[in-house]
Amino acid sequence: MDTTTKLIVGLGNPGKEYEHTRHNVGFDIVDQFARAHAIALTGRDHRAIIGDGRVGESRVYLLKPQTYMNLSGEAVALFLRQKPLELSDILVVADDIALPVGRIRMRPGGSAGGHNGLKSLIAHFHSNEFPRLRIGVGAPVDPSIQIDFVLGRFSKAEQETVDEAMNRAVEAIEMWIAEGVEPAMNQFNRV
Repeated sequence: MDTTTKLIVGLGNPGKEYEHTRHNVGFDIVDQFARAHAIALTGRDHRAIIGDGRVGESRVYLLKPQTYMNLSGEAVALFLRQKPLELSDILVVADDIALPVGRIRMRPGGSAGGHNGLKSLIAHFHSNEFPRLRIGVGAPVDPSIQIDFVLGRFSKAEQETVDEAMNRAVEAIEMWIAEGVEPAMNQFNRV
């Protein structure tokens, strides 16, 4: 049986103090995807937490870098030295302050948009042509508090919206695995 291999990278910061913050929504979505597909996130290698499972016809690796956001590319580069993949077979899941809370957007490539985790990946890949799924976390009214804002948690009302977005994000990842980036964009970017 000919199978494809995919890598899904959730961006976030390790440590209890960062759990379920706006900046860690990438980790949270990878966790939810792992639960949905019974993939154990128990591997520790390449400066990351790793899961390995099957989704449909595909072998799927899940990766949560433990390098802190700004060095995310280091962990992914280490993983790819052991398991080389085309950039088109890697999906990066990240928060985005430019999108309203709960909005999701899939793209086949693009700039980092000021996101340090994406900047690190672009630097290590020497390319910005890799799929990414961005989840809107809103933006602070005062840009000077942006760091505290992204390292903060969602309000109760926002969390309900984010929970729904995370369910849609898992579905978008499933479609990306099965059908590719274009169908997933067409289905999920309009909501």
